[in-house]
Amino acid sequence: MEFLSSVKDNGLLTTYSSRSFLLEPLLLRWVSGVLHMVLLLVLFCSWVRDKSRGDNWFGVVRESPKDRRGFRFNSVLFCSLALSLLNLVLMSLSCFYWYESGWSDNDQLVSLVGFLLATVSWGTLSICLHRCSKTKPPFLLRLWLVLYLVVSCYFLVVDIVMYEKDKTLHVLLPVYDIVSFSAALFLSYVAFLKKARGSINKVLEEPLLNGDSSVDATPYSRAGILSLLTFSWMSPLIETGNKKALDLEDVPELHVSDSVVKLAPNFRSMLESSSDGGGVTTFKLLKALFFSSHWEILVTAFFAFIYTIASYVGPALIGTFVQYLNGRRQYNNEGYVLVITFFLAKLLECLAKRRWYFRLQKIGIRMRSCLVAMIYEKGLTLSCHSKKGRTSGEIINFMTVDAERVGSFCWYIHDSWLLLLQIGLAMWLLYMSLGLASIAALVGTFLVMLVNIPFGKMQERFQEKLMEAKDSRMKSTSEILRNMRILKLQGWEMKFLSKIFDLRTCEEGWLKKYVYNSAVISFVFWGAPTFVSVSTFGACILLGVPLESGKILSAIAIFSTLRQPIFYLPETISMVVQTKVSLDRIASYLCQENLNPDVVERFPKGSSDIAVEVINSTLSWDVSSANPTLKDINFKIFHGMKVAVCGTVGSGKSSLLSSILGEVPKISGSLKVCGTKGYVAQSPWIQSGTIEENILFGKAMERERYEKVVEACSLSKDLEVLSFGDQTVIGERGINLSGGQKQRIQIARALYQDADIYLFDDPFSAVDAHTGSHLFKEVLMGLLSSKTVIYVTHQVEFLPAADLILVMKDGRISQAGRYNDILNSGRDFMELIGAHQEALAVVGSVHASSDSEKPGLVRDAIDSEGKQESQDLKNGKSDTGEANRQLVQEEEREKGSVALDVYWKYITLAYGGALVPFILLAQVLFQLLQIGSNYWMAWGTPVSKDVEALVNLSTLMIVYVALAVGSCFCILVRSTLLVTAGYKTATELFHRMHRCIFRSPMSFFDSTPSGRIMNRASTDQSAVDLDIPYQFSSLAVTAIQVIGIIGVMSQVSWLVFLVFIPVVAASIWYQRYYIAAARELSRLDGVCKAPLIQHFSETISGSTTIRSFNQESRFRGDNMRLSDAYSRPKFYLAGAVEWLCFRLDMLSSLVFVFSLIFLISIPTGVIDPSLAGLAVTYGLNLNTQQAWLVWGLCNLENKIISVERILQYASVPSEPPLVLESNRPEHSWPSLGDVDIRDLQVRYAAHMPLVLRGITCTFKGGLRTGIVGRTGSGKSTLIQTLFRIVEPSAGEIMIDGVNILTIGLHDLRLRLSIIPQDPTMFEGTVRSNLDPLEEYTDDQIWEALDKCQLGDEVRKKEHKLDSSVSENGENWSMGQRQLVCLGRVLLKRSNILVLDEATASVDTATDNLIQKTLREHFSDCTVITIAHRISSVIDSDMVLLLSNGIIEEYDSPVRLLEDKSSSFAKLVSEYTARSSSD
Repeated sequence: MEFLSSVKDNGLLTTYSSRSFLLEPLLLRWVSGVLHMVLLLVLFCSWVRDKSRGDNWFGVVRESPKDRRGFRFNSVLFCSLALSLLNLVLMSLSCFYWYESGWSDNDQLVSLVGFLLATVSWGTLSICLHRCSKTKPPFLLRLWLVLYLVVSCYFLVVDIVMYEKDKTLHVLLPVYDIVSFSAALFLSYVAFLKKARGSINKVLEEPLLNGDSSVDATPYSRAGILSLLTFSWMSPLIETGNKKALDLEDVPELHVSDSVVKLAPNFRSMLESSSDGGGVTTFKLLKALFFSSHWEILVTAFFAFIYTIASYVGPALIGTFVQYLNGRRQYNNEGYVLVITFFLAKLLECLAKRRWYFRLQKIGIRMRSCLVAMIYEKGLTLSCHSKKGRTSGEIINFMTVDAERVGSFCWYIHDSWLLLLQIGLAMWLLYMSLGLASIAALVGTFLVMLVNIPFGKMQERFQEKLMEAKDSRMKSTSEILRNMRILKLQGWEMKFLSKIFDLRTCEEGWLKKYVYNSAVISFVFWGAPTFVSVSTFGACILLGVPLESGKILSAIAIFSTLRQPIFYLPETISMVVQTKVSLDRIASYLCQENLNPDVVERFPKGSSDIAVEVINSTLSWDVSSANPTLKDINFKIFHGMKVAVCGTVGSGKSSLLSSILGEVPKISGSLKVCGTKGYVAQSPWIQSGTIEENILFGKAMERERYEKVVEACSLSKDLEVLSFGDQTVIGERGINLSGGQKQRIQIARALYQDADIYLFDDPFSAVDAHTGSHLFKEVLMGLLSSKTVIYVTHQVEFLPAADLILVMKDGRISQAGRYNDILNSGRDFMELIGAHQEALAVVGSVHASSDSEKPGLVRDAIDSEGKQESQDLKNGKSDTGEANRQLVQEEEREKGSVALDVYWKYITLAYGGALVPFILLAQVLFQLLQIGSNYWMAWGTPVSKDVEALVNLSTLMIVYVALAVGSCFCILVRSTLLVTAGYKTATELFHRMHRCIFRSPMSFFDSTPSGRIMNRASTDQSAVDLDIPYQFSSLAVTAIQVIGIIGVMSQVSWLVFLVFIPVVAASIWYQRYYIAAARELSRLDGVCKAPLIQHFSETISGSTTIRSFNQESRFRGDNMRLSDAYSRPKFYLAGAVEWLCFRLDMLSSLVFVFSLIFLISIPTGVIDPSLAGLAVTYGLNLNTQQAWLVWGLCNLENKIISVERILQYASVPSEPPLVLESNRPEHSWPSLGDVDIRDLQVRYAAHMPLVLRGITCTFKGGLRTGIVGRTGSGKSTLIQTLFRIVEPSAGEIMIDGVNILTIGLHDLRLRLSIIPQDPTMFEGTVRSNLDPLEEYTDDQIWEALDKCQLGDEVRKKEHKLDSSVSENGENWSMGQRQLVCLGRVLLKRSNILVLDEATASVDTATDNLIQKTLREHFSDCTVITIAHRISSVIDSDMVLLLSNGIIEEYDSPVRLLEDKSSSFAKLVSEYTARSSSD
């Protein structure tokens, strides 16, 4: 292997006789060596000087190097390391040539010493830079850099002159001098000319250590070079994982350079600068992603390049090695030189690969974090119009699927150019050994790549459709999980489950096409090396190129090396396709219209006397609509005023408040707001977390103010009865609170913010009359007496206190003024007052026999008796002596090894595992046929030209082609069976988990945030769909390949087992040592994702409230914190994997080197050189395959956790059966409607107290029964028990003589009707919302709509019954949603009807209409009503008053009112007194 032509035989230096002394290469190398010796001296002198001064130039670093690493610093460090490595390579070559010359060439010795000094000096400078704490480089170092620049320039000029003169200079020397000159120029530029732009970007001139870093150094950032190369910095964490199950607290924090807190702002600025005011495109997004991590990407490209070069050293030397074994020695000790070269190449390959892979994963984590931050930020600023097109489920999918996929794509980021490089190297090596026949290999390779183009296009289309289908499914899943209580109350859960299954069927159709297309691509590319080798060897025969075993084995080794990039090309193309789709989707989302910040002009407090001013404003949720939401709005509100907004359902009251918040797009006019705002929404938005956190809402605790707010909002008693007080954890969407409690916490949150202007959207509807009066007096007229308050209300009794009343009708302000001023000035306000008077008349007719009590608030009878109010739903003080427990617990995760049962269930789920043996058999046959074909070629071709071939060429090729075709067929069978089994298994797991979730009791949904379920339905299901089958396949394939390699190597010498067996034992020990930590890190990865999803989901639903309090930055911070918590396990899991792989690579290299030493040590002729060469050819891949085997085993155990998590939710205990065939009630049941409750006791969980404590009563059929009581007295619990949402702990409920506990749930729930407290509509149409089970005709639906006063509204819409309903019914007002719920029961027409705060969200006039409708159409039915409005229950036949979970009073309203001391009489008196005061 000669690198240049010279007077000497070989070597890097050439001596010419006719040349000036100054142009002699020997002198140049001598000068270079002296110069680098001077550098060592400079560094030493600087160290001695700083030590004498007490400085710390080389000492222990007080600050992490990562803290000061800008791009230029890293460039300098990289430049120094690269020069050191380059000189090391040239030193090795010089050493090789010196040895080849018999250690007699003094010129090569000078060259060797020069390169050695350069290697040491640049390496030392790298260490200095890594540990440096100086603010700038020493003067001597800068002076040396100038000298080095001059000398490098001189060397380069000499190279150019000599090349022009002699044309014989070897290319390595000018390349080396070009690199040296470029490096010198760059280092001088940085040291002298470059001005730093802030401390973070300084390089040699920056203060590297300042001692006050805000982020503690992490194990990774503290690690030295050796620790980084060997991943020893991971050892403490892996050791901890072996001692205990890792928790998140055990996982070190991310360094600031890897934290999204630092990355997100940089990424945002890059994206904005690339957008130049235009929209975000896929290209701009990709560009920003690249430049946000460009340094890391360039470094990984360098490592990938080194790895690729090193991986081709082995194949290049196999021919020489075979010739050596055949007895053809070129020089003494050639065998040992070859062995050392093989080993060094393997070592360099291992080091480069491990750093390459780890840094790629780090890039992926960074990119995912940046995208999640951008997606989250966009969710906070989306306009209402954009939100209609993007549901929360879709947006969550952007984060859980698309951002993850972009992060995963980093594995493939260099594959495109690496493939070209590898093909180029392969073709060059093939040309060196096979000549023009290599052209056939090139053509064959490109043909294989071209074949993939149509498959790639199909893959892209299938991927797009698959993601669209997944979006639709996740959107519906999200909506269903939010409203599961309603579905169970109505008995609709199985209908909606079938809707999910239908959506999944559509998704499965695209999934099936996707995986089978992948199988075809896999077949094409597994067969690609065989096809290329057949075409190459065939071309050799046609061109007459002599086939020798050395050349054949070298070619086979090259094809084997080339197989990996070609094999992963389809996966790369697939990932490119998937990533492009994901980037397209994210870019499309980021292009969505933001909320216009200029809708409202905002002024600071004190800048004007006017708090809110609206002038000639027309606003509309849909700007393109011909009928704006609000028209010609004009009003002016001064500071301190109380403004009431009233009107009928759908008149625009809530939209008016939203317009002041800036949520409604403005068509014309102006809106001005002076001061900060506080907002209380009509539908309470409560965050998961403690009650205290919800009230403080990011503000610091001020105990005195906090206590005042809690007292004013009537929360003191609620907190007293909670086991954890204000530290009680609230479930998702406030699931463990009653409606009134949620509303009061929301009011407390607004009060604690101490805003200037308060907007209340009918917060009093969700609380009882006493609490409403208390809130109005203590909050609006008390704590907020000096504040500006705008409140929407349906309660007329709260209107007289207002300084200004705005009466809304059809989106306009029809009347405005004080109560007495507008009382007789218009019809609209009089209609509201008239409806109120009508309601009072109903109360008065019942209360006629009793004297009116003095106006004012009446003390609660229960309080006067010293009784303690009970918490309604899930929390309370335990009276059972059991340990207190929060309702919402930390997500459960398995600990220890993944049970073998999980693997077994997965494998046997599809067709009972019948396909698995055939998949394994196909792979075994493929491996045998591959080994057989290679062995045939090695055996059938001569070792050298002077040896006769054992078989003729035609026979050689026919047998080889036959074996090759057989192996390809095996691959086709394996790929097809694999995707069939994987597809079937994914389908089964999906159906099992969803059936179990939909059949689980309501307590499961109360205690399980939907983010956990969504995580399994999205991320884990995606892993089962697309990843895990290939993980199993990869493990099996690699295991079979390792067995094949060892089998071939053992044919040469059984002594290989002397090393292989201990190495395998050590590998297994390392794997077991590693897996304990890796497994828990992988589980933490899954557990940490759910809070991120949940926070995301909550933010989207509460974005209006968040914006109203100007809390966007805090929520962004919370998202970043959760994102970093999710990234931490990922980062350290990547480090753990590389820690293991590095050690396994070293062990397998040991086996390979031992085999080589054995082969060169035995006498020539003992072993067939062809067989020995075949063993070496296979042995080249041993380290890779063995590492892949253990890595695949570990990766499978990490990935199988997705199956474990799905199976965990596929075994949740179910509710009682939906139908009991042996005990079905009659078709007409319940015909009478008698409800008999006997000693009913209810608790929400075994560790919680009784909520209902021995209730016994009877609701007679055909009578109307009203249930009243303070908030939290147990009213809703009684209704939930009637529907068996909660199972009784003791007692029974009989309906028409049938014990409801003995019949199926659907037989019960479908025979009862309910209008729930929270009005719910689902995305779809008006028809599907009224009749989801599709049981009624259009005429019946229209009739029901007319009865519930919605017929005219629906007829106005273009599509009538098929008019669209957006997610959560957000394009309908709250009152209209409640009327839709009324329409459902009118359709169903059951004999037992339950109204749970059914009219809380409608105005009094609409309430009267609803009550009239119910009296008319349910006159002969049993109607059970829970209401806060006394007028809704005063005309009932019976009234049940609950207190503290027991019956305090139960009688007719008249009799209860006759007893002036009764609690009910006091409630009525309170209501009439408050209402009459106006």
